[in-house]
Amino acid sequence: MSWLNLGSLGGCVALAFLAWAAGGFRRPVPWRTVRGAAALLAVLGAAVFWLPPARAVLEAVNGAVIAVLDAGNEGAEFVFGPLALAPGETTASGDRSIGFVFAARALPAVIFFSALMAALHHLRAMHLLVRLFARLFHRTMALSGAEALAGSANVFVGVETAMTVRPYLARMTRSELLTLIGCGMATTASTTLAIYVLFLKSSFPLIAGHLVSASVLAIPAALLTCKLVLPETEGPSTLGGVPPLDESAREANLMSALAAGAWDGLKLAAGIATLLIAVLGLVALLDLALAKATAPFAGAIGGPVDLRRLLGWVFTPLAWLLGLEGADLRPAAAMLGERAVLTEVVAYRTLADLAARGAISPRGLLVISYALCGFAHAASVGIFVGGTAALAPERRGDLAAVGLKALLAATLATLLTGAVAGVFYRGEAGILGLAP
Repeated sequence: MSWLNLGSLGGCVALAFLAWAAGGFRRPVPWRTVRGAAALLAVLGAAVFWLPPARAVLEAVNGAVIAVLDAGNEGAEFVFGPLALAPGETTASGDRSIGFVFAARALPAVIFFSALMAALHHLRAMHLLVRLFARLFHRTMALSGAEALAGSANVFVGVETAMTVRPYLARMTRSELLTLIGCGMATTASTTLAIYVLFLKSSFPLIAGHLVSASVLAIPAALLTCKLVLPETEGPSTLGGVPPLDESAREANLMSALAAGAWDGLKLAAGIATLLIAVLGLVALLDLALAKATAPFAGAIGGPVDLRRLLGWVFTPLAWLLGLEGADLRPAAAMLGERAVLTEVVAYRTLADLAARGAISPRGLLVISYALCGFAHAASVGIFVGGTAALAPERRGDLAAVGLKALLAATLATLLTGAVAGVFYRGEAGILGLAP
């Protein structure tokens, strides 16, 4: 084990301690949850990075996701023509791509994945896996049934997770509510995962499989940090077992499910585009203001200050806990800051640009890919708190009270996921899908 691996291991311990400190060193410490989550992270991490059969599964999952993305792009190509092509591709009629056009290339993938996942849920194809993960989390980490069910659902969906435990929201404790929201922020959804894959697959061929791996690892990581931030002190009503899935919102037939999923995907894609336009425009204005304000000191501080540089300074201590090489530390900190303020889409685009230029090491590329995989950004507080409150209006006050704590727990959980990847990565190019 190298010093970098040991650095990542120390980072795991430090991040757990920070979660406990953020909760005010509350007692009693949920040791069974901590031990169970740590054991799951160790077993899953070792399996993904060290066991050949797990490697084969990773490659199979990666291939399946890429194949689905390629199939889904047929509709985008029909609607947008060469605008939907990847750089260097041509249509059957000979029209060449003009480069990566985000609106025509990435956003249609969100719509397609949303429709596909809606169809799979209607057919109950995910139910068995959700129940399996829920029982595993319930038994190993002493969670309530509702927490375990919501956590397992987060492997496959995003903000919609609250729908799986809708009948229990009114009776859930504050700790359960924080865990519900924190797990949602610490994970990503299959719909947006497609965007990250499109950004990185040329530089990181196995990115799809690793993002699925990160989504699975993020659940025990989030459960650990959430329970350290706000341990359970009440008596959850579903402590005795995993409750059944709520299917009250199930569509009448498959076509209806497809249509509803596609419509939800369109709204999500529009939301992503709207947020990026608004936030990036505001950031550009802020950068101008910061550049003017710091111009007199630019020579002394190595150039003008912009938001990315400022966030890089703030997040450097946290990036250091990931166990990165020295050259990767500053860009990693900047990307973590981008994710916190500008969303993970912007951060993954930055990572893709660095990877394409060879400006980041393979270890940095892998670890940061894991650490960025989640909705742990400022906008998520409103999205997750507001979305859950719409299902249980009587809990609006409790949800608002735990929203920022959930964001903090989710941020620490995503960093913990990246640190776990850093513990088990031994420098093999093959684990990224690259030639040795």
